[in-house]
Amino acid sequence: MRWRGGISLLGAGALVLASCGGGGSSTSGGATGAPGPTPTPTPPPSGQVFAVPAAESLSGAEVGTIIAQAAAEARARGAAATIAVTDRVGNVLAVFAMPGAAPTARIPSARDGSNQDAQGLTIPSAGAAIAKAITGAYLSSGGNAFSSRTASFIVQEHFPPAPTTAGLESGPLFGVQFSQLPCSDLAARASDGLIGPKRSPLGLAADPGGFPLYQNGVVVGGIGVIADGTYGFDPNVLDRDNDLDEAIALAGTVGFEAPVGIRADRITADGTSLRYTDIEYPQIGNVAGASFAATAGVLVPVAGYYSGAGLLAGATYGTEASGVRASTAAEFANRDAFVLSNGAGANRYPLRGGTDAGDLAAPLTAAEARAILEEAFTVMSRARAQIRQPLDSRAQVTISLVDTRGAVLGIVRSPDAPIFGIDVSLQKARTANFFSGRFAAAELLAAGGEVPQFVARTRSFLGDANALTGAFAFSDRAGGNLSRPYFPDGEVGQPNGPLSRPIQQFSPFSTGLQSALVVGNLAQHLAFVTGAAAQDTPRACTGLPQVTAGTTRLANGIQIFPGSVPVYRGNVLVGGIGVSGDGIDQDDMISFLGLHNAGARVGGGIGNAPPAIRSDRIVVQVGSRQVRLRYVNCPFAPFLDTAAQNVCEGL
Repeated sequence: MRWRGGISLLGAGALVLASCGGGGSSTSGGATGAPGPTPTPTPPPSGQVFAVPAAESLSGAEVGTIIAQAAAEARARGAAATIAVTDRVGNVLAVFAMPGAAPTARIPSARDGSNQDAQGLTIPSAGAAIAKAITGAYLSSGGNAFSSRTASFIVQEHFPPAPTTAGLESGPLFGVQFSQLPCSDLAARASDGLIGPKRSPLGLAADPGGFPLYQNGVVVGGIGVIADGTYGFDPNVLDRDNDLDEAIALAGTVGFEAPVGIRADRITADGTSLRYTDIEYPQIGNVAGASFAATAGVLVPVAGYYSGAGLLAGATYGTEASGVRASTAAEFANRDAFVLSNGAGANRYPLRGGTDAGDLAAPLTAAEARAILEEAFTVMSRARAQIRQPLDSRAQVTISLVDTRGAVLGIVRSPDAPIFGIDVSLQKARTANFFSGRFAAAELLAAGGEVPQFVARTRSFLGDANALTGAFAFSDRAGGNLSRPYFPDGEVGQPNGPLSRPIQQFSPFSTGLQSALVVGNLAQHLAFVTGAAAQDTPRACTGLPQVTAGTTRLANGIQIFPGSVPVYRGNVLVGGIGVSGDGIDQDDMISFLGLHNAGARVGGGIGNAPPAIRSDRIVVQVGSRQVRLRYVNCPFAPFLDTAAQNVCEGL
């Protein structure tokens, strides 16, 4: 059942997108049917362990077919929809509004009827549709197909979300919705050309109606639909919803279906099968022959995303033009390594040493940065995946390294890692570095709005008047412990963590400090998208003090689910490493063990925080109990090439 709740509306007139007449080339319609079998994986090239996705992309005509099929289903259901299509790296290829489609949608209020952060907002329908399409594309790969319903399944306060699961821990990707933000310094913008990953107007979506699009087993993009007027989430997975947005979007995927063997419902987390869709192909109409030229509606320009001038072709993932490509031998010796590119041949984040020599006696060197990224990549290459099919596939992730200023010292990824992990891995690296630094409290106190209040809440909760001044090393797992609406995680009746909203005010649209840090950026961006403001949000999230001109230590926001650790030289913080793209225990292991191995490789000097200052030394009094924070959690028997257990024990 979808969560709708009470709504507090902004002035709708200011949030209505202008639309213009459009059209496009005539295309042939798709045929109805069930998703095809999972293609046989392409073997990796000689000397490599990962297969590179085949060169596939959407043509403008195919984009038209996808829209026409979705619109045909909407008409059959008596609905008028806004439909968006993106490519794999987030380029918006079309936004289409059917006659009568509502220009805005609404975000639900909190349980108690209050509104914090994004709760209660009226938002442009085009922005909601784009966010859903990006979610389907970014969460998926050749080994897993996730939808925006899957996202809803894994971001709530209990996993799986249902009235009967109270007491279980939160979803494994709790907080991921506040990634791919429009203010992210990493995310490319439409003005940057075709390179990705692109930003999303609303981050990732938990509202059903967003699916990935596939060609020959290769993810090539996503479709997002909104027709029901609510941009929400599903808090109860015990039932099957007849969701209007989901049915329309699923019809759009006909001929571009996810292989059935990699859909979310074939993948488990903690023994629970994930959810892909509540609507199946037999429940939609026959959309064969649907033609874009014969479909009533208009292409809608969206400021900062899409000109509305026509149906665009998508970038081919893995090419220079897409902004994600294979590394050169000079960039990384490992031929499996992929990097981010500027579209003209240059690595956007080449390996380098720390930029913080003015703050530290001995910043990370370029050789140390290389060792950390290469050793983490090696751990990933050996690791058994959690979220990929077939079973015993290798984990595929993105790995980011930053210095104490949050400056990127290098980013590397495997060929088919999900796109969402690029921005998220950088968020994680910066978050671990920030909360481990002596500067954390001072910079939070210097921010505007509600943000400074979280410092006092944290100090009171921990019983430590000097918390957040660098005495302890915080991993993202530890920060996540403090960012849940129940502490300990999932235990109903317990207080919220100090970085979270209380449960009656909490929702995926207002998580606490995470959302409070970027709500100003989101408001500024939505005003730009709707034409209410001439200036877009800057390429730097949060209102924290700038550490270098135009940027903060948290320039793409924070993340609150596991997969990062701070980097130390002895007992001195020198940066952070973040990993994202597979299971959270795998992400933890790759960051923690990769950093340890890098320290051994360079002969010591760098490594994980000394055990005595790790956040798992912090004990919180909860009633009559004492609850210890956690640092990392590595999986059992994690490798494909050895039966070794407890690989992080004692490090």
